[in-house]
Amino acid sequence: MGIGIGIFLIALGAILTFAVSDPIQGVDVTMIGYICMGVGALALVIALIINAQRSNTSHTQRVERTPADPRNDPPPAA
Repeated sequence: MGIGIGIFLIALGAILTFAVSDPIQGVDVTMIGYICMGVGALALVIALIINAQRSNTSHTQRVERTPADPRNDPPPAA
């Protein structure tokens, strides 16, 4: 999900920076576009780092059995 949000913000920022030419009084649309592109790039990098760390985990399973309990013994072979 983070990768998609990052790409969306980069695309939105590029549209605001390079494609919108209508001036809005008191709002610099070009600067908002640059900010969106920066935040999108940062979100993309963070998402890639988190995904890389997630793949480096290992899982072990431990089963503890008590030898005094006869129910844990395997059935006799025929």
